[in-house]
Amino acid sequence: MKAPARRIERPVVARKAVVLLSGGLDSAVALYIAKEEGYDCHCLLFDYGQRHKKEIDCARLIARRAGAKLHIVKFKLPWKGSSLLDKKERLPVDRTVEDINKNIPSTYVPSRNTIFLSMAGSLAETICAEKIFIGAHYEDSSGYPDCRKDYLKAFSKVIKLGTKAGVEGALRLEFPLIDKSKSGIIKTGKRLGVPIELTWSCYKGGKTPCGRCDSCILRAKGFKEAGLKDPVMR
Repeated sequence: MKAPARRIERPVVARKAVVLLSGGLDSAVALYIAKEEGYDCHCLLFDYGQRHKKEIDCARLIARRAGAKLHIVKFKLPWKGSSLLDKKERLPVDRTVEDINKNIPSTYVPSRNTIFLSMAGSLAETICAEKIFIGAHYEDSSGYPDCRKDYLKAFSKVIKLGTKAGVEGALRLEFPLIDKSKSGIIKTGKRLGVPIELTWSCYKGGKTPCGRCDSCILRAKGFKEAGLKDPVMR
């Protein structure tokens, strides 16, 4: 009598995702959402001459903690065009939330997310990733046009129509935080075990957060509304 045929176990191939990781709170939460969904995450970090370079070190630590691969792209926009890129330009400080939401601030970097998402699409196609995750959300949308839901939906069409993977239905853009408030994002991060203490939001990029720039003000508002203490603030 013949022995039963031996079953060959095939290795399970993890699905891949590209995550835009800046070192900030929102992108860190987006990374952990991708992890929760079971993706093998490839984080894409940009060193583009930003004055708050501390976020780069934070992104390295967050990716390492998450067990994610990290790809770093370094470039400069020689024409600058933003107070985040030009230290001669003053950062807006001590503004109310109402003032922050009125106009596009000087910290807007022209076409930044379009540049970042284009590179993310290239990386995603190269490594055969199924999804690209970006941590944009609506509270930024009134200030930054490239954080709006309409913009992200439009870029989803760019991926679908302008990439091989998109045409084949194998690549999608995900923006899971777009409808969440900052407090909602913080609560989600808490639930997912995001190392919030490693994240950096301050535009000034000193040793400690300034507490006065738009990003610090919105972050403080989020933690207050979430009823939680920000571990970055001493």
